[in-house]
Amino acid sequence: MTLHDPVAGVAPADVETGDAVHPGPPVTVDRYTLGARINHWITAISLVLLALSGLALFTPSLFFLTGLFGGGQMTRILHPWIGVVLFCSFAILFVRFFKANLPAREDVTWVAHSADLLAGREEKMPEVGKYNAGQKGVFWAMSALILILIASGIVMWDQYFFDLTTIEQKRIAILVHSITAVVIICVWIVHVYAAIWVKGTIGAMTRGRVTGGWAWRHHRKWLRELVRRPGAPAE
Repeated sequence: MTLHDPVAGVAPADVETGDAVHPGPPVTVDRYTLGARINHWITAISLVLLALSGLALFTPSLFFLTGLFGGGQMTRILHPWIGVVLFCSFAILFVRFFKANLPAREDVTWVAHSADLLAGREEKMPEVGKYNAGQKGVFWAMSALILILIASGIVMWDQYFFDLTTIEQKRIAILVHSITAVVIICVWIVHVYAAIWVKGTIGAMTRGRVTGGWAWRHHRKWLRELVRRPGAPAE
């Protein structure tokens, strides 16, 4: 991937359909459309259900979790189909958001000053677009991990694909699938923690709107792009 910078006369890639500034008081900013929010929550719920059902199948000590899905056999039936839902939902999410998650020059500076962010010295962080380097990292990690999960899951899905792979390939797929599942659960935990830590982030994905102050503090470059684009309301 190449570094992305807006071109004069062209709408910045991280300004998405539905993004808009509404004059106050107080100033509010539309961050996510209803469709994007529904898409996000279908993906999130699917991932949680997959984690629970997958852990239930992974070890006998967590087998009790199959009670959430109607028992062991039903869990085994539902798990791969929930995976299909996750893959399809995330594919739509990817198409929606991948342009806004392309690497930008300020991402390098953001990573270099990430210790300042953790220490609460946010004033030392660079201005960023709709997503910072950490959010972009989660996005691309999720993209890669979900691809690995669906590919390895198909190899393991004997009900439909038993004859297409060997026993040795199935064993490798089980190992890869298990390791990838652990990694994606860890990425998900980081994502949720960051959303809770940055006050207002969860509200953006439930209501679709943030305050002007929130946008100015956390995604100032994106706010500037919204205000400067043709047809935007005057500051």
